[in-house]
Amino acid sequence: MLIARRADTRARADFATWKMMAKLNGSSALPPGAQEFLVSYKNLLAQMNEGEATEATIAAIYKAYYAEMGGAGTPPDVRSRAAEPAADNVTAFRRPEPKPKKANFFGTATASVTQKRPLPVALIFVCLVVVYVGIRLYWR
Repeated sequence: MLIARRADTRARADFATWKMMAKLNGSSALPPGAQEFLVSYKNLLAQMNEGEATEATIAAIYKAYYAEMGGAGTPPDVRSRAAEPAADNVTAFRRPEPKPKKANFFGTATASVTQKRPLPVALIFVCLVVVYVGIRLYWR
């Protein structure tokens, strides 16, 4: 079952990539196997709608990948298990609400609850003058 899931995931991813490259006119850079699957997809589009043609092509790619990865016999139906509803106790993920940030006196956020008050500019200026005058008097 592990090989089947890997093959299915790879088939879906590869087909989406190949289809996008074909839309961007880059299908000539694809490997020959990918180009064959895209040609068969275009042939299926003429016969059925896009969803059915996509699923049929992915199923063909899945079978090829299953055999390539070492799966024996017919590949199991992986999509039937994925289509089952999820368990009842599963809830959707919701991002928690952001906590409001408090700004300190420099304008940056702070994590502490208590906030220090800034020193007044005049007090800082007075301290600088006192230091300057003290140094000038000391050197005399």
